[in-house]
Amino acid sequence: MELRLGAIGLGGLGSIELGIYDEMDDVEVVAGADVSEGAREGFTDTYDAPTYESHVEMLAEHDLDLVNIVTPHTLHHEQAMDCFEEGADVFLEKPMVTGIDNAVDLVAAAEERGRVLQVGYQRHFDPLFRELKRVVSSGRIGEVHAANAYLGQDWIEIQRGGWRTDPDLSGGGQLYDSGSHLLDALLWTLDAEPRSVAAITDDRGEDVDVNSALALALDRPQSDSSVTASVGVVGDGTNGEPDEGMVLWGTEGHVRYEDGRLTVFEGGATYEGEVAGDRDFTTLTRRKLSDFVRAVREGTDPSVPGSFGLRVTALTESAYEAAETGQTVNVRDRIEQAREERDDREAVTAD
Repeated sequence: MELRLGAIGLGGLGSIELGIYDEMDDVEVVAGADVSEGAREGFTDTYDAPTYESHVEMLAEHDLDLVNIVTPHTLHHEQAMDCFEEGADVFLEKPMVTGIDNAVDLVAAAEERGRVLQVGYQRHFDPLFRELKRVVSSGRIGEVHAANAYLGQDWIEIQRGGWRTDPDLSGGGQLYDSGSHLLDALLWTLDAEPRSVAAITDDRGEDVDVNSALALALDRPQSDSSVTASVGVVGDGTNGEPDEGMVLWGTEGHVRYEDGRLTVFEGGATYEGEVAGDRDFTTLTRRKLSDFVRAVREGTDPSVPGSFGLRVTALTESAYEAAETGQTVNVRDRIEQAREERDDREAVTAD
């Protein structure tokens, strides 16, 4: 039996992901929603299926098994919650949501309703990051205690004037956009949770942050250890080519990735080489969408559940607060506060 798929967001990335779903034997694309008339027309021409300006109307008209959401960041929470209310599982592009309250609420709602919630962080399916994570978890470089990560793109030149530079739709700038991938990769490869953050952001005359510098304290619960980390996100001046790297420092050595290569320094020796396996955008997108469909079909946990989205959203929002106040922000306290407030609201509703 085919899974009936609806899509909210039919433009750029949404259209690419729909094409991948359409290749799957067990998925049927049955409806789409988008505020853009042009995007709706393109969808109808391709799939001969109805479209709607309102996602609420689409959900009411169709009995959907799963929904793919690729829309401006601040719309994610309401759209995903509406899907849960109609009994659909959700694939949600990053960042999962904006606002710690929204992140806590969405993850709890998915758990309470028994719904699949998967976040579109494709680096969990990237052989380079998988190998980086394996090196850390193997103990090859000892106990990791420090990390440095950076990302640079000509982001503002490309995005200026679009919804990503409108804080009402994006929730923030480059830190919430491509920077979200970097934060997720750092936390995931280390099996770490954010404890606290201090931050400086620079909007460079724009309406959203372009550059960000973060100082982090991370906890690694499985090893009962902590990591001191720094993160730099740059949104201008890379001359067209994205630049990214990470160094993880352990008690017995360190591992570095840059330019698609991993280098491990241990025992006075250096081991360097390219990671085997396809890492292109289409392959990684296909892997993450296939993982979502598998989770829905088999009733198993997705590889990137909402808990990852919660960590990144909480860290990002806390970083913005730290930059605004000039104070170090306790991320764990912010998450716990949001959970307590949700519990209080639920208790009032139940009464």
